Amino acid sequence: MKILAIECSGLVAGIAITEDENLLGEYTMNYKKTHSQTILPMLDELANMIELDLNTIDAIAVSNGPGSFTGLRIGSATAKGLGLALNKPIIPVPTVDALAYNVWGVQEQICPLMDARRQQVYTGLYTFSNGKLQTRIAQCAVDICEIVEKINETQKATVFLGDGVPVFEQYLSEHLTVPYLFAPATCNRQRAASVAVLGQKLYEAGIIENASSHKPDYLRLSQAERERQERERDFKIC
Repeated sequence: MKILAIECSGLVAGIAITEDENLLGEYTMNYKKTHSQTILPMLDELANMIELDLNTIDAIAVSNGPGSFTGLRIGSATAKGLGLALNKPIIPVPTVDALAYNVWGVQEQICPLMDARRQQVYTGLYTFSNGKLQTRIAQCAVDICEIVEKINETQKATVFLGDGVPVFEQYLSEHLTVPYLFAPATCNRQRAASVAVLGQKLYEAGIIENASSHKPDYLRLSQAERERQERERDFKIC
């Protein structure tokens, strides 16, 4: 099975191609350019380097959210366009699950943290058992204090990763009562390779979508939508 994976859910832009248990190629960019500028050129260059005929892929895995609203839209639009053009299914891969997959096989429980602003994070709690990812708390948008409280209740050593770590590092150090580690730069941000590997497992479980019906899972309202609701609420009060 050959999977094309697209990662645009955060600051990192990534493309990966896996074939069965092999990572044929991965292109990752974490720099000051928009994903709309980088993702298709990255795909083109990677495809040329590994002599990939896009018609030979079986499915397109895409980081499906939560994350940056703009990034998710770009990733979704790219996956939809390719899926429609190539007549290939889309595999919607939960972003936080894929981030946890970066540290496959660790003994500690895993807590990805993506900065969602306003003291909130996109997060979840995971462990690995016999090489399989186990979800203890499904991906969600919560206040940082809430996930820290849940972790303390588990009394288990925890590995943190994601762009929320530098934002909340001081809070974690002051409020955690369990041993903890921060993942290194090799695996502490989103990776398209993890999206591809987890995507294949979801494909085998029958979790696929038609390209025409695919849409991201934002997990919460956008800032513009929240502000509109607040204005409407204030208007009703007046």
